[in-house]
Amino acid sequence: MTELDKRHRSSIYDSMVKSPNRAMLRATGMTDKDFETPIVGVISTWAENTPCNIHLHDFGKLAKEGVKSAGAWPVQFGTITVADGIAMGTPGMRFSLTSRDIIADSIEAAMGGHNVDAFVAIGGCDKNMPGSMIAIANMDIPAIFAYGGTIAPGKLDGKDIDLVSVFEGIGKWNHGDMTAEDVKRLECNAALALVVVVVCIQLIPWLLLLKFWG
Repeated sequence: MTELDKRHRSSIYDSMVKSPNRAMLRATGMTDKDFETPIVGVISTWAENTPCNIHLHDFGKLAKEGVKSAGAWPVQFGTITVADGIAMGTPGMRFSLTSRDIIADSIEAAMGGHNVDAFVAIGGCDKNMPGSMIAIANMDIPAIFAYGGTIAPGKLDGKDIDLVSVFEGIGKWNHGDMTAEDVKRLECNAALALVVVVVCIQLIPWLLLLKFWG
């Protein structure tokens, strides 16, 4: 029995007249063997504007390793991000909801434009997570969303604090129950790092997913 060709879309590059297309792809590292395997997009919503996303490029690299170990060819892409936690209360918040649709559209454009057979989207912020899911719903190809992780609590005077602690501090300061110096201490210690709460990207059974879709 002939094994199912899992290249739902990338097989478009097989014909002789697609030699120029393949020449471009070869310049990215693809070989004859790679053209026989599915092309899997890896969407990293990486950006340096927020701790929720600053590490996602590295997660994308892990996802690429997982795709390769499963026998497919990974291609990493990026997109934009607007962080509500930083934009709120400023004119920048006007761009927040718009960014969700830009993210979705950019993922769809890249995945459709490059005829990928499947993709994984990695997000960790208010709008890149729903934006990724909108793209997954619209693309109608196998796809997985991986959460990049939540912000770990900071420490102050031996106690856990987080961003909510800073909001509460502002309320107390506004009411006269906390000094500006104490609010500054909260601000400087509230968000120190990220806890990795993410699926084990390296173990995602890509070929099983593609087989199921086929």
